[in-house]
Amino acid sequence: MSLSNNQNFQIHQLLKTKILEKLNKYSRETVSMPFHVRLLGYDRMAIYSFVQSINTTLGTSIFEQTAKIVAEPHFDCAQSHYKLEGYFTDAAKIASNKLIAGLRSVKQKANIQNENLLIRQASFTGETTDKRKSIVDLYLKKSNTEYFIELKTVKPNIDVFEKTKEKLLLWKSLRYSTRENLDIKAFVAFPYNPEAPKPYARWTLQGMFDLDNEVKVEDEFWDMLGGKGTFKELLSVFEQTGIELCPYIDNKFKDLREK
Repeated sequence: MSLSNNQNFQIHQLLKTKILEKLNKYSRETVSMPFHVRLLGYDRMAIYSFVQSINTTLGTSIFEQTAKIVAEPHFDCAQSHYKLEGYFTDAAKIASNKLIAGLRSVKQKANIQNENLLIRQASFTGETTDKRKSIVDLYLKKSNTEYFIELKTVKPNIDVFEKTKEKLLLWKSLRYSTRENLDIKAFVAFPYNPEAPKPYARWTLQGMFDLDNEVKVEDEFWDMLGGKGTFKELLSVFEQTGIELCPYIDNKFKDLREK
């Protein structure tokens, strides 16, 4: 087993607490959707709105905290919503903008080794600004290696691709500016593959990322945190929790239909 009994219990309790809290507090927003309601029915639209609210909860808190629980036994430090501080020099800004421009124009392919070298050098060159702060979804540390992870749960559009890449470069620059000799790995992770069973291919179309080093999807991500088989074990925890919560969810659906 990749997950210990204690980890299973922690994740189960996290899910149970968050979902019950949502069930108790949720009230449908007063948004008029007259065409949708007449086409699909009020009860279906009410349930749809509730499910969308659950999706938001999963994306904003549950996946981050679950990842932290999974990673804790395997890393020296694991922290969700990590506050990163450092300096973003003028040279680092120029290097970052140049890299993004090259990737955007498809004149170059993302190469993490070259990018890290440029950003590391630029982080100690030129004028420094006031300290910058940024929030990292998931921060991990193991020996001399630090991981900065951006979690995504939906299919990003082109603008989000670029902004995410800029964020990864910023994180590396902020950390290099204060600790030059660290080995820094910054990447984007998808807790699940929205295109399954097909491979997740949207990143390859944009060419913004070094796919082998900057993108981790589904089991590749979870198994990196907790060892081989973690993803499948997590699905089992979610399923068992869902079975336990089924009566509460059914009651909520009934209540939504009747209002």
